[in-house]
Amino acid sequence: MWSISAVERSEENQIQATIDNKTKPQGSLGALEVIAKQVAMIQGAKLPKLKQPKFWVFAGDHGVAEESVSAFPQEVTAQMVANFCQGGAAINVFCRLNDISLSVVDAGVKGDVSGFPGVIDCSLGKGTNNFCVGPAMSIDTIELAFARSSSLLSQAAQSGTNIVGFGEMGIANTTSSAALIALLTDIPASYCVGRGTGIDADGLERKLEVIESVRDKYRGIDSPVEALATVGGFEIAMMVGAMLSAAEHKMVILVDGFIASAAALVAVKMVPEVKEYMVFCHASAESGHHYLLQELGVKPLLDLGLRLGEGTGAALAFPLVQSAVAFYNEMASFDSAGVSQ
Repeated sequence: MWSISAVERSEENQIQATIDNKTKPQGSLGALEVIAKQVAMIQGAKLPKLKQPKFWVFAGDHGVAEESVSAFPQEVTAQMVANFCQGGAAINVFCRLNDISLSVVDAGVKGDVSGFPGVIDCSLGKGTNNFCVGPAMSIDTIELAFARSSSLLSQAAQSGTNIVGFGEMGIANTTSSAALIALLTDIPASYCVGRGTGIDADGLERKLEVIESVRDKYRGIDSPVEALATVGGFEIAMMVGAMLSAAEHKMVILVDGFIASAAALVAVKMVPEVKEYMVFCHASAESGHHYLLQELGVKPLLDLGLRLGEGTGAALAFPLVQSAVAFYNEMASFDSAGVSQ
């Protein structure tokens, strides 16, 4: 289904030489040099450019919330969608600050959000099934999620966008993400589980019991699509499809925190080449994220103690990616500046 090619490496030596010949000690700009090289290779351009950055917040509800794994009731998902539409959430603030276009997508909210201005209706249902009882959704639903998110990315590509980010909103989605990680990796269940929205010790114990029981119940599932259908969320499924579609369009993908990284894990398990298009933006305070980043073999740009979701960490990292591209394009070389190496 996905036509994602590995990043072209024919110009890698030339791109690295351009970075090394800037008026600085080699490697002295650290992670910015890594990002500059990655963007230049994705775009295959002598002068890479970031055009029309666009983010989406995908919202969906989770049946596993019935297991009392969150500190907040499911009504909060729809209420936060209203807040996004009114421009009052953290992601709205950071996108406005950085001139990033933001869209809100109903991937499957339990409450009625149809009257909220600007919401894109891609609803896959009124929340997933409780995966402690049975699969969260069907494979057909996963395919529909991929088709709908691909359509959004295709429209953005046609308008000229070449850098994207994805956020999410959905009560109990840290439980869904932890379950995905538990099924698709060998990371111990206790490492996958964190406090999410701020549950107390009893809630944390219940959450761990859910993840351990799910790992036992669905042991043997190693297909990323099957795992996504079994314990995933509508918003997570749409993020997976969006990431894969973005790579097809050779976009830079800004990966947010724990939940977005769980979606990235599924996407990478499906098509390993997609990771070459991903910039991992921040280390979440959600405990499982550290182990997931290790599993993926990546190092995030920021570590600010964030655990909000919504795409906030990705929006905060965007200026760093801009800075990387700017130094690559504009910083003098030793030759042009007449500086001795």
